[in-house]
Amino acid sequence: MKQGRAEAYYREEHAQDRAVITVEDVDNFVDSLLDGPDSENLAELHSVDRPLLASGFPDHEFLVGVNKELQVGVLSFMDETGNLVSLGRAAKQGNAAYYMVGNEREFPGQSEISIALVRQAVMEFLTSAGQRPTCIEWQEPEVW
Repeated sequence: MKQGRAEAYYREEHAQDRAVITVEDVDNFVDSLLDGPDSENLAELHSVDRPLLASGFPDHEFLVGVNKELQVGVLSFMDETGNLVSLGRAAKQGNAAYYMVGNEREFPGQSEISIALVRQAVMEFLTSAGQRPTCIEWQEPEVW
């Protein structure tokens, strides 16, 4: 295993052949989400540096979403310790909707953070072998 690699799903073609994201790809990856269609602004990442469960599935999930119009993003991290979402500073009315290949995912209104923090968190996820990034604050979603 090479440290600093993750498999990503954020475009229809990734259903059969996951994209591979490395430390060197972070800016291009986030830019690709920003430049892509609004229906594909959320990605699912799994570090290849973490062991798989006995079932063969990853033991974690890292979601990365961006909103090009507002220049903000959201993050979610799930593993055996629970499910957390990013905690943003601005309180927003209602939930924030992001889309993974056309499928809507809602995030709490206070979960949006700057694109710069999204980039930093993705970099940390990769360089820490798939651990939950510590460069942002996290919150437990009330309902998810």
